[in-house]
Amino acid sequence: MPPDAHALPVRVYYEDTDFSGFVYHASYLRFMERGRTELLRGLAGDQSDLHREADGLVFVVRRMSLDYLKPARMDDALTVLTATRELRGASMHLDQEVRRGDETLVRAEVVVACVREGRAVRLPEALRRTLARR
Repeated sequence: MPPDAHALPVRVYYEDTDFSGFVYHASYLRFMERGRTELLRGLAGDQSDLHREADGLVFVVRRMSLDYLKPARMDDALTVLTATRELRGASMHLDQEVRRGDETLVRAEVVVACVREGRAVRLPEALRRTLARR
């Protein structure tokens, strides 16, 4: 993960765990969604503003590949790291990790498509330039 990756602190709550006390696998998806949302918020402002200003532009996960390496438990303090790997015409390819300290718990490769009215559209140029620097 590059040193300038976006970092989002996350605390594990009871609702994030399964009956064994470990973080439920789908909870990591929510943590990573928050990481992507906060990356975009920091670079381009609220997605709701972007949606309104760009005539209904939205971002949707097209593909996600995850490696669950180690479990997290209730009350763990985690960090979600998000970095741009590649930008294509209508998509962002992102790398994400969920860490506890220096320990990587989950790794993900995520493809996010830029969509308007159900059709893929080119990433807005201003966002593309900003993401390219991340």
